[in-house]
Amino acid sequence: MPRRPSEPFPPPSGSGTTSPRRSFILLLITVAAVSPLGINLYLPSMPGMARAFEVDYAAIQFTLSVYIAAVAVGQLVIGPLSDRYGRRPVLLGGLTLFVLGSLLCMLASNIDVLVAGRIVQALGGCAGIALSRAIVRDLYDRDRAASMIGYVTMGTAVAPMMAPTIGGVLEAAFDWRAGFVFLTLFGVGAWWATYRHLHETAPRIGETTSATALMKDYGTLLRSRLFWGYALTASGTAAAFFAFVGGGAYVVIDLMGKTPVEYGMYFALVTLGYMLGNYGSGRLATRLGPRRMMHLGLIVAVSAACVMAGLYAAGVLHPLAIFLPMLLLAIGNGLTLPSCIAGAVSVRPDIAGAAAGLSGSLQMGVGAVVATLVGLQLQGSAWPLITALVACTVFSFLTLRLLVR
Repeated sequence: MPRRPSEPFPPPSGSGTTSPRRSFILLLITVAAVSPLGINLYLPSMPGMARAFEVDYAAIQFTLSVYIAAVAVGQLVIGPLSDRYGRRPVLLGGLTLFVLGSLLCMLASNIDVLVAGRIVQALGGCAGIALSRAIVRDLYDRDRAASMIGYVTMGTAVAPMMAPTIGGVLEAAFDWRAGFVFLTLFGVGAWWATYRHLHETAPRIGETTSATALMKDYGTLLRSRLFWGYALTASGTAAAFFAFVGGGAYVVIDLMGKTPVEYGMYFALVTLGYMLGNYGSGRLATRLGPRRMMHLGLIVAVSAACVMAGLYAAGVLHPLAIFLPMLLLAIGNGLTLPSCIAGAVSVRPDIAGAAAGLSGSLQMGVGAVVATLVGLQLQGSAWPLITALVACTVFSFLTLRLLVR
């Protein structure tokens, strides 16, 4: 769809020095927040859903796992399709799927329908994650893209921080279906904002597509050592966070004897750290350059993981001995990930959608595997979690040093 000069989005690309309009950043934050909201908003309702469907908690937990898996798979398709058909129609299609999936979940009468609805939700919602990154790369050069992605992910971090609170209030005031009503309305709002204000940015729109062509795009990326460097650095960094998600609650609640409410309050430190790190990326990435930003972030993250290991080895068993290092590690992640993402989608700007989808899928896939392994190993000790944090951050640092030149 051609752009009309009277309409504000998106901002011009130019040399990469254009100051982004706040309304444009807000639009990207909104579409990128759709999938995180879908993951986190219904978490407080899961016990009530188990009772309502007369199933055990593991069956409801499966709806979360299948959602994450569908997000990983969906990005592999969404990204390259947007390279050929355009960001705008693919994003609108994804948001439509998210709304339909939310409605299906809201009306679900049994667990099988709920699982199906969650899959549809995830396949649609992942469009916002992948395409917000690709749109930024369409409009800005690599250094400016890292800065913009930092601002977008900083704003997006608010969604998973607030979502459990919103879901809990809705559950208490109504029932578990109210959360999916909220997700439906949020999806409709994101769809309308996209329809009204986002215009096409993909450089290859109008070209024909085929499964062979899509695989060729992926083959081009997979043969690039530089893409692997950025993508694996991002995956290791994200895996550190997923490792903590998989094991942090066990360590704080079961080993330290704290309540779920206390855990939730302490976890706000992790979200705060990630927001601060992304804000730092937004402010500094253009000045320092992506590679320096990634080095700085990974040095902070590795140091934080080692401090946590030292405190635990010294016998300091207090939530702050876990969460203060995690605050620093999250800052490091926030400094690292935007530049990794910007680098991955800059290897071949003409297939930025495929790069965004593939790198995002790798992050989710590696993170899910690491979280599962940590959860299986935790038996009376925090060492499996701490070891995973050290291993993931060191892996990312070594990958950056060896592959990103």
